Amino acid sequence: MAFTRRAFLLSTLLTGCVHVSRDRAAIKRPDQWVGYTEYQTRLPTRYANQVTSRACVVRADGSGRRELAPDLITSPETWTQFAGWSPDGQTAVIGSGWESPENAAWEEVHKDFRMTEGWKFDMYFQDLKSGRLTNLTAVERVSEYNTGIVFVPGDSNTLMFTGMVGRISHPFLMNRDGTNKRDMSQGKEGFIYGVSASPDGKRVAYHKDYQIHVADADGGNLRHIETGNPFNFVPQWSPDGSWLLFVSGEHYNCHPHIVRPDGTGLRKLADRGGYEGVTTVYDVFDFHGGSSDVPVWSTDGAFVHYTAKVGEAIELMTVTLDGAVTQVTHSATGVTHYHPKPSPDGQWLAFGSTRTGTRQLYIMPAAGGEAWAITEVPEGHGAMWAHWQR
Repeated sequence: MAFTRRAFLLSTLLTGCVHVSRDRAAIKRPDQWVGYTEYQTRLPTRYANQVTSRACVVRADGSGRRELAPDLITSPETWTQFAGWSPDGQTAVIGSGWESPENAAWEEVHKDFRMTEGWKFDMYFQDLKSGRLTNLTAVERVSEYNTGIVFVPGDSNTLMFTGMVGRISHPFLMNRDGTNKRDMSQGKEGFIYGVSASPDGKRVAYHKDYQIHVADADGGNLRHIETGNPFNFVPQWSPDGSWLLFVSGEHYNCHPHIVRPDGTGLRKLADRGGYEGVTTVYDVFDFHGGSSDVPVWSTDGAFVHYTAKVGEAIELMTVTLDGAVTQVTHSATGVTHYHPKPSPDGQWLAFGSTRTGTRQLYIMPAAGGEAWAITEVPEGHGAMWAHWQR
């Protein structure tokens, strides 16, 4: 039987061994763009740091860093975040936010978001070559706070996003030009988040009030996936559409699980070893707590990347679908790794780490090995949320 690259990756993940060339020049590093967000971390409040966020791209070899959509920074209360790519990799998806200082002060006092006033958040497309910006959520506007654009596989004209209506998050469909927005919700109650489209584009999964649901792409034939746990978060379809991956358990004590879309085959894949599953974003008090550090599928769906507490560090881990766990990084006390993201070809892994004391983004072979930094933010700054160009 031929020993394929996939078999090699699986064998190294299972054994924990990988042979890395000592000749660094012999390792051809990827060079596609990686989108991400830079920001400050040590200003006095969450809001003061938040408004410094800027959407950026950098080559996967660490070269060519540049800021995107600077024209969206129209006042000290505005910021941008990198949010994804179009399927052809030619268009960046950018979130653009504004919040009034008065509303931000209210939120700090009450330790809660108030998105019904003093907020605006829209989703833009930016053509990478021309720089042209298009505000999709401003067309036939349904909400002042809109996040997350998902491209429906196999349907180049249909997108999904979530819009805040009152204090309730609703999933919407829209045409690629922003027209024909329609609410996918079944009923007007229940906070819906983490919408994911199946690989064939026919179904969606999301959590509603922290319970997993599966529906047709238009929102019909809604099915609740019963897990027996009160907290279930961000279901993600496997590459072949046969499984949903999510975290489940109690809030801050939840672990990677998988289940079939029909509700069968539920099982816990791995334990996060006491890790709460939230990585801090700022170096000052943040009433929101941080950024959810959820597991993700490998590109071929053979295993799952996740993070867990090992000793006094948060390490990168993998687990196969039959539960074989491998620790990929071995770090000093206090180091945190976060947000693993495999490359589209499955050969590389982008992730964040505090190994130098500053939140930087790194890339390494997916099976483990030498990592290199692709960001060089200074002290008091951070780099987060890597997105590989497709």
